[in-house]
Amino acid sequence: MEKDKASQHQTATLYGEVTDRIIAELEAGRVPWVQPWAGAKVGVGMPRNAGTGRRYSGINVLILWARLFERGFASQGWLTYRQAQKLGGNVRKGETGTTVCYADRFTPKGREGERAGDGEARQIAFLKRFTVFNVDQCEGLPVDVAGIAAPLGERELVPAAEALMVASGARISIGGGEAYYMPALDRIQLPPQQAFYDQINFYRTALHELGHWTGHASRLDRLGGGDPKGEAYAREELVAEMCSAFVCAELGIEPTVRHADYLACWLSVLRDDSRAIFRAASAASKAADYLLAYRPAAQSNDTESGR
Repeated sequence: MEKDKASQHQTATLYGEVTDRIIAELEAGRVPWVQPWAGAKVGVGMPRNAGTGRRYSGINVLILWARLFERGFASQGWLTYRQAQKLGGNVRKGETGTTVCYADRFTPKGREGERAGDGEARQIAFLKRFTVFNVDQCEGLPVDVAGIAAPLGERELVPAAEALMVASGARISIGGGEAYYMPALDRIQLPPQQAFYDQINFYRTALHELGHWTGHASRLDRLGGGDPKGEAYAREELVAEMCSAFVCAELGIEPTVRHADYLACWLSVLRDDSRAIFRAASAASKAADYLLAYRPAAQSNDTESGR
């Protein structure tokens, strides 16, 4: 029992540490999932395990992106100390790693027969910490370990995004001056691409609305409706916005930031619940994976929830 309490305390502490960091970024006017890509040394992309090529997901995307821009790294590749050694290299002396999280559940020893109210075996959720290092912090690694994606031109069409939108089968209507998703009709409305000052914003907006689309009852069943100014709405907007950022990065499109009004809503949610950002980032990763599954197999990569 004491061990269970200690584990729960460590988990709560980790939730608090990460949430406090996110709140500090938002209060400073920075959105952790939308950074100044154009001024960075690194190309647009998602953080990956440099050894396996698998993408990080959930809260780890935000953690690694924040460190990427803080330190000015030129690669989206990350490795544990042992992985760097296994690849024939090593972490340079004096380098400080970045803590990422792995979420899972376990059944305490001796309590295998206990059941929760729904009849399922009683389990305890936990977060495990891992320390990873950017490949820029390593030496002696194979030259092909760290790949840097090239940013796309701001006014070029994005074939990968076009293909994903078509392959999804989503009902998308083009016209008018507003963008939104209508759950009752399961339909997305978008302005014509030419109506956007920067045409690349058409794809950013489309992917945001497709993020909402994944929450339909026939898909990930995440949408709960409610007051458009309420907390549930703010949480869903947070999920859709991060989903758009994750998919944009994977397709090589620079993520962008929403209106300042959204920041106020998100800050209110995060201050009230230290686990909200974890839930939102997890839901956003699931939504992004759902959308990215529509890409041709040759373009797809396996995701990783922890490392």
